[in-house]
Amino acid sequence: MLAPIGHALGLAFAMFWEILWALILGFALSGAVQAVVSKSEMSRLLPDDSPRSLCLAGGLGAASSSCSYAAVALARSIFRKGADFTAAMAFQFASTNLVIELGIILAVLVGWQFTVAEFVGGPLMIVLLALVFRATLRPRLVTAARRQAERGVAGRMEGHAGMDMAVAGGSLWSRLRSAEGFTATSHYFVMDWASVWVDVAIGLLVAGALAAWVPEGFWQGFFLSGHPLAAKLWGPLVGPLVAVVSFVCSIGNVPLAAVLWNGGISFGGVVAFIFADLIVLPVLDIYRRYYGWRMAAFLLATFYATMVAAGLVVELVFGAVGLVPGERAAKVLEASVTWNYTTILNLVFLAVAAVLLVRFARTGGPAMLRTMGGPPARSEQ
Repeated sequence: MLAPIGHALGLAFAMFWEILWALILGFALSGAVQAVVSKSEMSRLLPDDSPRSLCLAGGLGAASSSCSYAAVALARSIFRKGADFTAAMAFQFASTNLVIELGIILAVLVGWQFTVAEFVGGPLMIVLLALVFRATLRPRLVTAARRQAERGVAGRMEGHAGMDMAVAGGSLWSRLRSAEGFTATSHYFVMDWASVWVDVAIGLLVAGALAAWVPEGFWQGFFLSGHPLAAKLWGPLVGPLVAVVSFVCSIGNVPLAAVLWNGGISFGGVVAFIFADLIVLPVLDIYRRYYGWRMAAFLLATFYATMVAAGLVVELVFGAVGLVPGERAAKVLEASVTWNYTTILNLVFLAVAAVLLVRFARTGGPAMLRTMGGPPARSEQ
């Protein structure tokens, strides 16, 4: 018993070591962006589902936290303040699927082609979602959802979602290199780590266990890898369903995506799987609390349909232009801790993390961290 468990834990740690520097770099860049991009104007900037509002929603989401729970909480907050529901959902999707750190981790662990696919398929899914909402979302359902949202039922990470420490005045560079900008960056850096470390840990442990214990033949049969055409259609259909029952959201599902890719899921299936962090079971339960059962069911159906469609389009387009990798060489079984460029990068970025942690500790960060998982300090009204 101990040997298989030790093997799974060893793989999980090796994958963690492989992506550690990328995690630190991604969260540091995300923290810097959040430090100079204010959340306070979001509701005013997203009054409808026009192309302009959807583009702004995507950009604001990409500049926000990668935590799925914080993204969902912030989407409800801006919806309560008057933002259009479709735009709020577009923001929510971009906040978890178009963020810097996700792209970096995908490139390191699975391949740069998946990073490109994520940033091509993400906007495509937002467009598809807006079209589906426009055709099927009824005003009475939005009204009922707003009525439920106004009740303010608690979810998760609402304190983090309500936090806005962005520095105003001057150029972006002057704001970023100011003392206030450095402090805000350090706070966002630590808050983002605190909000996703559980998902990252679970994702690594699940990925390590599956890589160590599940025979390769099982995945190949499950993903129909012996039937190329069927596999391309099946992958985007089943990828989100695997995500729903895995309970892993945010960037924590990337290690599992690497295992699935090595196991035989299609290229588009990986993309659809990663998109599905917003329909995992814990998040669906939050939709129920935030917007009611009917809207939760509507979001599940529409999100799933557009994730599948986006995955299929990405599969076809990337296959046509020759960007689907020919080899399944995600760093799962090959991951190891050795003295190489990864170790050097980890040491460099651990030093960067230490600097940000010291700044965080010296500027009142720990007290703020204790309130992050609860409701915002001020009312959302």
